[in-house]
Amino acid sequence: MKHCLVAKITTLLHSAPLVRNLARKKFIARFVLGLFKSRNVQFCEVAQHLNDGAKLASNETRIQDFFREVDLDYLALAVLLVGLLPGTGKLRLCLDRTEWDFGKCQVNILLVTVGRGDCHWPLYWELLDNRSGNSNAADRAALLDFCLRVLGPDRVGLVVGDREFVGHAWFKYLKDKGIFFVMRLPKHHLLTDRHGRRHAVADWGLHPGQCRQLAACQVDGVWGGAQVTALTGGEYLFLFGTANVAFLGQFYRKRWTIEACFQNLKGRGFALRGTHLQCRGKLKKLVGLVSLAYALCVSVGTWLHEKVQPIKTKNNGYKRASFSRHGLNALRQYTRPGRSTDPAFIANMNAVFRWIICQLTLYQLTKIVG
Repeated sequence: MKHCLVAKITTLLHSAPLVRNLARKKFIARFVLGLFKSRNVQFCEVAQHLNDGAKLASNETRIQDFFREVDLDYLALAVLLVGLLPGTGKLRLCLDRTEWDFGKCQVNILLVTVGRGDCHWPLYWELLDNRSGNSNAADRAALLDFCLRVLGPDRVGLVVGDREFVGHAWFKYLKDKGIFFVMRLPKHHLLTDRHGRRHAVADWGLHPGQCRQLAACQVDGVWGGAQVTALTGGEYLFLFGTANVAFLGQFYRKRWTIEACFQNLKGRGFALRGTHLQCRGKLKKLVGLVSLAYALCVSVGTWLHEKVQPIKTKNNGYKRASFSRHGLNALRQYTRPGRSTDPAFIANMNAVFRWIICQLTLYQLTKIVG
C-alpha cells in the first residue's frame, strides 16, 4: 500500500509538474508520504520512511541533496494546490504572517491561503528578511500578484487580513485591482466620514456589544465602508473594506481558517517550526512540500466526510476531528499492511484519488478555456 500511495501522488505531480525529472517526482511523493507517517519535518525523521530498501543515512543524504540542488516550480505547485479544492466558484484569500526563532535565526513568513468554506490551505508564501518585522505594501502586492496569475481576478471573491495589513498603498492596490477586501484596523486608526470629519472609534462611546456602521468613509485616503464593534477591556473590532458593510463582521470571521492552517502546519500537524533549516530558499521549499501534504489531508478528509461517513460530532456540536486530521488518519492507515485486506477501505481511497485527479483536470481545463 505504501508503493500504491507513492504512485498516486506521483500521478498528481504529472498533472502539475513541480519538477520535470520522474525520479524527483517520486522523491517528492515519498517525502510527502514520510510527512504523513512521521508528522515531523526534521529530515532525520522523514528519512525513516523515505525508502525502506536504503540505509537511513542514505535517505537523509538524498533529502539534503534535494533541498540543496532542486528548484521547485511554485507556479505549478500553486496550480496543484488550487486544483485540489472541491467545488467551483469564487475563492477566499487570507493573508497573514507567522514567525518563530531557531537559535539566532528568525523565520518570518508572509503567506496567503486559498479556499472556500472550511477547506483552506497555503497558496503562496515568501520568507521575509527583515528581523521579524511587519511586511510592507510591496511585499503584499507581490504576493497577491502571484496569486492573481494563478487564479485570475474573477476567481477572487474576497481578501481578508488582520491589523498588520493597513496603509494607503495597500488599500489602493486592492481597490485598483477591483478586489473586495476586509481588513481589521488597530483601534487608534482614524477614519474620515463623508463630511470630512476625522474620528477615533474610541471617542464614539460604544458599550461592549454595541456596533456602528459607516457605509461610506475614508481610511488612509481610500474610500470604503467600516464596521466598529466594542469589545470588553476597551478593545474594538474595527473593520474596513470594500465588501458589503453589513457583512464585514461575517466575512472577517472567515479569517479563523488561516489560524487553523498555521496550527496544523507549525504544531500539531507537521511540526514545521521544529525544522532546523535556516536558509530561506530551503525553508520556502519545505513550506511548499508541507503545504502539499496538508492540502491532500484536507481533501481526503473532506471527501470521506461527504461521501463515505460524516465525522462524528461531540456533545457541544463540534466535530470530533478536523478534515485535516480525518484525512491524515486515513492516509496513514492506507500505508499499513493490514489495510490491504480491507476491500471497502481500499475502494474508498482509490475513489478519493480519482476525485482529486478529476478536480485537478477540471481546474486546468477551466484555466485553458478561460
